[in-house]
Amino acid sequence: MKIQTEQSVQWFEKINEKIQANKEYLTELDQAIGDSDHGINMARGFQETVNKLTGQDYETVSDVMKDAAMTLISKVGGASGPLFGTAFLKFSMAVKGKEPVDYDALTNGLEEGLQGVMGRGKATTGEKTMVDVWSSVVAYLKQGEGSFETDRLSETAKKAMEQTKGMMATKGRAAYFKEKSIGHIDPGSVSSFYVFDALAEVLKEAEQ
Repeated sequence: MKIQTEQSVQWFEKINEKIQANKEYLTELDQAIGDSDHGINMARGFQETVNKLTGQDYETVSDVMKDAAMTLISKVGGASGPLFGTAFLKFSMAVKGKEPVDYDALTNGLEEGLQGVMGRGKATTGEKTMVDVWSSVVAYLKQGEGSFETDRLSETAKKAMEQTKGMMATKGRAAYFKEKSIGHIDPGSVSSFYVFDALAEVLKEAEQ
């Protein structure tokens, strides 16, 4: 399992495809427990990110992640930009000098990204946020012995996303809804699922 520079660009291309295809769904989720703008913001931000990365001649995965992070922070409105941007910025810093990014570097990068999100959002697990998906994926990778099944990676993220439906939000805009937030999937966790589903697809294609 190794991520080359080219594959890190493909990762963002696949995330963008999934976000664009599900923009309206993300907006519907956010209408229930948020500001109704998550889908629009994420679609704009990841499209801008792909525009930034396309045609550039990157030498390292770290450089790709840094440019992606800075674009998300500057182009995505609301809380999502700083949170997703911070995750990828911390990832970028963690994998600096690691070429290509192997299993341990990926695991460490995602864990640093998770810590960045938790610090930035003052959030922890069980609060119905993107943290629930990121923490589940990191836990899955940390229990592996240097390898993992790409399908399991995607399934782990999906299960964590679905579990936010039964939680009561205590962070962010959704926290205003209190008990009424129960029964709705968190939009940020869905976007996070797309991030890891895209990663699984890129890694699966690399294996073939």
